[in-house]
Amino acid sequence: MFDPRAFRDALGHFATGVTIVTTRDAEGEPVGVTVNSFASVSLEPPLVLWSLAKRSWSLPAFQQAAHFAVHVLASDQQALSDRFARASTDKFGGLDVVEGEGGVPLLAGCAAVFECSVEHRYEGGDHLILVGRVLDFSSVEHAPLLFHRGRYAVPDTEGLAFFGRRLAGAA
Repeated sequence: MFDPRAFRDALGHFATGVTIVTTRDAEGEPVGVTVNSFASVSLEPPLVLWSLAKRSWSLPAFQQAAHFAVHVLASDQQALSDRFARASTDKFGGLDVVEGEGGVPLLAGCAAVFECSVEHRYEGGDHLILVGRVLDFSSVEHAPLLFHRGRYAVPDTEGLAFFGRRLAGAA
């Protein structure tokens, strides 16, 4: 019998970067969500993808959005990741935000930011897969925030240094 929990635990062995994806909803309000399902697809044309759980509070905004931005978080941005991981309408309060392509909110201090137009949306089981064409990007040299086996981590010369609390339901 297929064990979904064991499957999730096995997937957790793959360390991922931590991102926040932002857009604007139909009323023009900023929307953002923490995501670790980000990946490069193509260099020519420049395409990236990420996926969003269909049960996500942010799903309606991303189903209709023409643009989004992917923010690759730096090692000192765990609090920002936690903020955008919660279902809330006030995730942007007090943050330094500027507008990018299509009016999408851009967050400061990230290791990299990719401003995208939506190229494709695909059904992916319990997730919606979004493919974006990169219209603009920026990056700075900064250690990334990583996620591995249910915990945040940062790279160091010895491997991965873990910190932060283990997330609920994570192994």
